[in-house]
Amino acid sequence: MNADQTEALIGMAATFGLLVLMALPSMLGVLRDKRIDRSIRQAQQAHRDQEYREAQARREKAQKSSSRSTVPSTATWYADGRRSKKLVNS
Repeated sequence: MNADQTEALIGMAATFGLLVLMALPSMLGVLRDKRIDRSIRQAQQAHRDQEYREAQARREKAQKSSSRSTVPSTATWYADGRRSKKLVNS
């Protein structure tokens, strides 16, 4: 290898080194953004899953009507009174 080839090789290595130094912060930023985006997507998915579970629990609780105390309606109260009077009159 002669001096001209050595100088060319050193120049190319220096150029490549400068290119890497200039591109490295940008590449690190892209990787950081992807990591943050992944974290946000996971948090959103966890939030959606939690809301779904809460909605399911509310639906199941609403369907268990037998666990709630009920007050008879006026029509039921009136009909019960009429039946008892019929038994007495017979």
